[in-house]
Amino acid sequence: MSLEQAGVAGHELGQVRAHARQAKTEGLPQARHPYEQARRCLEQARSALVELQHPEGWWKGELETNVTMDAEDLFLRQFLGILTADQLERSAKWIRSKQRPDGTWSNFYGGPPDLSTTIEAYVALKLAGDQPSAEHMQKASRFAREAGGLAASRVFTRIWLALFGRWSWDELPVLPPEIILLPRWVPLNIYDFGCWARQTIVPLAIVSAHRPAKEPPFGLEELEGPVKPPAAHTPSGWTRFFRALDRGLHLYERRPIVAIRRLSLARAEQWILKRQESDGSWGGIQPPWVYSLIALHLQGYGLDHPVMVAGIKGLDSFTIEDESGRRLEACQSPVWDSALALIALSDAGLPIGDPTMDRAASWLKSKEIALQGDWSIKRPGLAPSGWSFEFANDNYPDVDDTAEVLLALMAAGRVDDHTLQRGLSWLLGMQCSDGGWGAFDVDNTQELCRELPFCDFGELIDPPSADVTAHVVELLAKVLRTRSSQQISRHLKPAIERGVRWLKRAQETDGSWFGRWGANYIYGTGAVVPALVAAGTSPDDPAVSRAVRWLLSCQNEDGGWGEDLRSYDDTSWRGKGASTASQTAWALLALMAAGVKGEQVDRAVGWLSETQLPEGTWDEPWFTGTGFPGDFYINYHLYRLVFPVMALGRYITGACHG
Repeated sequence: MSLEQAGVAGHELGQVRAHARQAKTEGLPQARHPYEQARRCLEQARSALVELQHPEGWWKGELETNVTMDAEDLFLRQFLGILTADQLERSAKWIRSKQRPDGTWSNFYGGPPDLSTTIEAYVALKLAGDQPSAEHMQKASRFAREAGGLAASRVFTRIWLALFGRWSWDELPVLPPEIILLPRWVPLNIYDFGCWARQTIVPLAIVSAHRPAKEPPFGLEELEGPVKPPAAHTPSGWTRFFRALDRGLHLYERRPIVAIRRLSLARAEQWILKRQESDGSWGGIQPPWVYSLIALHLQGYGLDHPVMVAGIKGLDSFTIEDESGRRLEACQSPVWDSALALIALSDAGLPIGDPTMDRAASWLKSKEIALQGDWSIKRPGLAPSGWSFEFANDNYPDVDDTAEVLLALMAAGRVDDHTLQRGLSWLLGMQCSDGGWGAFDVDNTQELCRELPFCDFGELIDPPSADVTAHVVELLAKVLRTRSSQQISRHLKPAIERGVRWLKRAQETDGSWFGRWGANYIYGTGAVVPALVAAGTSPDDPAVSRAVRWLLSCQNEDGGWGEDLRSYDDTSWRGKGASTASQTAWALLALMAAGVKGEQVDRAVGWLSETQLPEGTWDEPWFTGTGFPGDFYINYHLYRLVFPVMALGRYITGACHG
């Protein structure tokens, strides 16, 4: 597929890559064999990765998302009365830089225009003083009107508008704080929601109860769209039920039972306070963070209260400022990045005992969780362990990070029996009843959550996924292979077998696997095939053979692989998109694990070599990480380096041994 078909500036990027190839090869003899290309490419990439390590041992690439993060940061600060002129102007500069030629904003690089993102960006720029009559503002408002206007935006956008008197709380779905009082056996209690959702729902319930409306700084009449008739399709039974329930809740909001309302607000407030992390965040992610600050402020917490001070200071630490402007990271990924970097450097030939490896392993070991978080609601008897995504995220260790950290520590030769046993026990305890693994919770599969009226943005539950399950299976298989004993075998073998069965059931009919946390089927397939082979599945097994055929059928003419994020909504994009370094590496990792060699693998290695930048990394403006399929995406800036280093290292190892 061409770059133009993927909706990106193919000609300009082609020129960038052509210049990179010229600068890389100028004055050097041309490599005559893919192995030599790979070796030179790997040397440069490995050096670049080592240079990015922090003196304390960790790596952290920028985590880039869309401009709603920056707009909502401004809205929060305006609501709290702490927005400075410098913050406003520098954030506006960044938001302007991301506006598309048609006047809109999208949720990912090269993606289609998004109404809610465009509205939030427009409002932020108007707050910064951009006049509605300016050409870039006229283009944006015209699109918003034609796409349905404010009324057609998502609920979360309209909540922000309501905070500033630009939308009526009566026209928003009700989220009563009494939800905190529901026992765990009642459907739609807060623990039926995924951890990121429950952390957002609880503070939003407080905000919804207070119904604040700050004096609006300006009107938004130019964003009003035509009133559209209701959809012609017949709503489902659950949809009708929840609409009726919402009407009833609106009536209740007029006269809530005072004692119950007071109790629910107090419980929700304490629930939030208990979950603030040491860096001031909530879950280390933007949505619960900003709504928790607003909720606590509405509950009477002044800006000088230690909880508020820590929360605002923490947000500042998630802010990046450079010549492009000011932008907010939705979260940060040092543990994840460091584990991947350590595995990559091991694949690239850095030996056990190398100072770079030892520093990273020591830092990772220090981040093991020793507290019981929300996961213990379902597993109260399980001893704490695991690793989280962030610098400070002790309440929410996750399965994916834990699996990759233990793989990294094993690669560095720095995992002791006690650490390994604690981590493995926690992972085994987090296996779901169907044999798969979710990210943060066990059996978090209440699909009824998706039917609620206020839930029109992002995934709300945390069911098992192919990529997370694959990473755990790969780890367990490696432990079983390298540290075999009767006790380990007795515990690990059944879990591996159940995980493998889950993965085979989850395979798509075309041979791919869905990628929950990465884009998309290439990511899922790139994770599952190595896991199946590590667990003893033959490369000739039908599941592996189908996956290989699918991957080979998706290879682009230039030798790389890419998949546009629209594949989450439109299956015609499955496995199709502009070639990227990270996605090409994922495909290579799967193919090499399955024993595939030859021209198509060599072409992919050649593509990586030819598109490598002089500084050793790759140009990758595309977003290849996933927050919420269909809604929220991430560009992990370190992906473009760590995964090619992994793939090239394994390619060279295979060539040496083959």
